[in-house]
Amino acid sequence: MERTLILFKPDAIQRGLVGEILGVFEKKGLKIVGMKMLRMTPDLSKRHYAHLVDKPFYADLEKFMTSQPIIAMVLEGVEVVSVVRDIVGATNARKAAPGTIRARFSNSLSRNVIHASDSVETAKKEISNFFSDEELFEYDFALKPFFYAGDEE
Repeated sequence: MERTLILFKPDAIQRGLVGEILGVFEKKGLKIVGMKMLRMTPDLSKRHYAHLVDKPFYADLEKFMTSQPIIAMVLEGVEVVSVVRDIVGATNARKAAPGTIRARFSNSLSRNVIHASDSVETAKKEISNFFSDEELFEYDFALKPFFYAGDEE
């Protein structure tokens, strides 16, 4: 099973969207294996967004992401990285496909309510930035047989 990182950004928390967005993932049958609220520090922001630090918009992004609490979550499931990316939609919410989280709850490129890892490799790195091994849980998902056939694991 793959794992991926989700960040509920400050706008999702301030707008009261966490429960509704979380429900989308739960109804899809994705297992939550880690979740916590935290305040992103400038150092953590620079590590997480290392590929964007030299971009002209980075200062605004860091200010936004460190201004309020965020929620970090790790989801587990079959092909979870691509499944979650499809659910979340394009980074620019104005171009996100109808029905995606960003299309439903945002109309912005940067205030787009959620972050999702873009590859399995990136997910591993991002998860380790936010969670220790002790904060991630292995458990049997009771409803697994209702979401996956035995040969899909």
